[in-house]
Amino acid sequence: MDDQSLTGLEVIIPNLHWRYSGVTATNRMIAPRLARLHQAAWLGRDRPEGIDPITIRELVRLRTLPAGRPRIWHARRNNEMIMGLRLKALGWPLTLVFTSAAQRRHSWITRSLVARMDGVIATSAAAASYLQRPAEVIHHGIDTDLYRPPADRAAAFAASGLPGKYAIGCFGRVRDQKGTDVFVDAMCRLLPRYPDFSAVIIGAVTVDQKPFERALRARIDAEGLSERIRILGELPIDEVPLWYQRILIYAFTSRVEGFGLTLLEAMAAGNALVATRAGAAEQAVIEGKTGLLVPPGDVDALTAALEPLMRDPREAEAMGRRARDRAVDDFGIAAEARAIAAFYEKVWGSIAK
Repeated sequence: MDDQSLTGLEVIIPNLHWRYSGVTATNRMIAPRLARLHQAAWLGRDRPEGIDPITIRELVRLRTLPAGRPRIWHARRNNEMIMGLRLKALGWPLTLVFTSAAQRRHSWITRSLVARMDGVIATSAAAASYLQRPAEVIHHGIDTDLYRPPADRAAAFAASGLPGKYAIGCFGRVRDQKGTDVFVDAMCRLLPRYPDFSAVIIGAVTVDQKPFERALRARIDAEGLSERIRILGELPIDEVPLWYQRILIYAFTSRVEGFGLTLLEAMAAGNALVATRAGAAEQAVIEGKTGLLVPPGDVDALTAALEPLMRDPREAEAMGRRARDRAVDDFGIAAEARAIAAFYEKVWGSIAK
């Protein structure tokens, strides 16, 4: 960036994490939309199209350049809050904003960092309840153009290479927290009864979760279902929307979740939903209309909720259409971007006073 661009810079979006994660996915989705409303730049890896990068060298130069008002530093992780605080203490003209999605008691480190932010956003009322300070509740949004139903779901499924006619998906990191084992157990019960269905699991497997993954594969092999339950691991970013189009039903099985962006992605793609009462599922899913809700960690409940949709794929298709309509009407990414931009203005205004 040249000095003129740096001088006009209003918002810095750091993404200071070595691994692609749900936070990264959220950042990548909203950042280009924010860049349409404010002059914004991305610091770190995995930058999406539609927002300019800012390098460490340019960040250093920024300290000496004039600014009409303090630039927003919008953090989503502890290390990003720490970096923002250090830069501000060393003279960078920054206004610090943090977005919290966690629905649990925060560590003392996080609490102390959040207390020093100039403004805080929570992605749900439940997340806000765990913060010991006021927060603006702004729900996550989804790009309903990127995540959309296929023109022909049968043709999309055929491209998957899976056996049968339909698929059930469970996407996200493969680990106990995400309930991947609950999904596998439910599939081991259901797939023998419904030969037209297969199941697919997509998500990263970190080194510490390799034993967990091996146990899942052993369970699948023992049931003779290795061709019908596929664990594909982490896929390139641009392939994931295609997989939502290939599945008919999406199982959101988290035991503990911050928000659960995959749930909105599945809604936007027109998948019927069966979701645990974790993250923002109870705000996103209309019970019996756009999806079904079950307790976390309950294999019996998950199995019972999935089976009627597998028995009647037409009802699953109808539920998916209703889920798509709700995603478009209530969870569009443009509305989230406008709300965040308005919050920036609110924070700037409070500082000016």
